[in-house]
Amino acid sequence: MLLSYLPVLIIIGFVVFLASAILFINHLVSPKNPYKDKLSPWECGMEPIGNDASAGHFKVHFFIIAILFIVFDAETLYLFSWAVVLKELGVVAFVEMFIFIAILLVGLIYAWAKGALEWV
Repeated sequence: MLLSYLPVLIIIGFVVFLASAILFINHLVSPKNPYKDKLSPWECGMEPIGNDASAGHFKVHFFIIAILFIVFDAETLYLFSWAVVLKELGVVAFVEMFIFIAILLVGLIYAWAKGALEWV
């Protein structure tokens, strides 16, 4: 039984090796020329303000919307695959899916109440 997972483990090992090798080679051949302007925080063309520019002067609202989109997009993909095999899963899976949707709905209501969906 465990032998059937061997190809997956080989692929995971190969990917980890390849990623490590690429990062190591990049570290060896990349130019290293740090200076003050290069190391300063910068985002969206806005100049950092104050002494501690990393203290949160930038809005993260776009990132929150992106994370919410990914969560609900993944939920939609999960719902499509669940709907395809619903007859084989039975009533228990049907109830569990509605519990899953209810939990995500609570998260959506929380995000809405906190103003995470306001585009300003």
